[in-house]
Amino acid sequence: FCGRVWGVFGAPPPRGVHPPPPPIPCGNRLGLLIHCFRPPLRLFGPIITAEPRYIAPMPRKPSIVLDARALDRTLRRMADQIVELNAGTDNLVLVGIQRRGVQLAERIVRMIKAQEGVDIVSGALDITLYRDDLQTVGPRPVVGTTQLPWTLDDQHVVIVDDVLYTGRTVRAALDELADFGRPARIALAVLIDRGGRELPIHADVIGRKVEVEAGQRVDVFIEELDGRDEVLIAARDEEA
Repeated sequence: FCGRVWGVFGAPPPRGVHPPPPPIPCGNRLGLLIHCFRPPLRLFGPIITAEPRYIAPMPRKPSIVLDARALDRTLRRMADQIVELNAGTDNLVLVGIQRRGVQLAERIVRMIKAQEGVDIVSGALDITLYRDDLQTVGPRPVVGTTQLPWTLDDQHVVIVDDVLYTGRTVRAALDELADFGRPARIALAVLIDRGGRELPIHADVIGRKVEVEAGQRVDVFIEELDGRDEVLIAARDEEA
């Protein structure tokens, strides 16, 4: 068989070299058939296939971490843990970080009052001027309100925030609190811990730990500011 093939096409070409397509003999059905199907049926050398096409993955829908009822249950559990951490409510002060940490702290204060029957002192902290990247914010950064008790000396302060990520926001909050006194203890309570720490900072009370992939973000929505209670994980370029 090989002798017959070589008799038609000649001697086989060197390895890696493909011969030019042979002329189609008139009236030769076999030659026409070989010519039409030559690309996928090479007699010599490897079969060359087209490069694979990149197919963009379908965009992921935002995944719900906490709905309204789950968020309420999580805050109630955090309120109980804060009281246990402080061994009661004596000298307890809750300080929320602007923005959503303030509203979460106020909810926890109401939950503690409903459970323990005592009023807890609360405050608000804006850390804009204490950020370590303030020079990149712009010449006129937007500064929120800081409202704290007259003194924090010998108080048990609990910082409340919505999401703990790199830890730089909490570091700025600690620096600002130092300008208002010397608390006996400072603890941290966060609704969501998403990991990715850049500083040696940890939370004492955590509502929910989540694993967030690169290119994703955590969105916290609360009724007072957003019209709904919900925590989502979404892609950075998606609108929640």
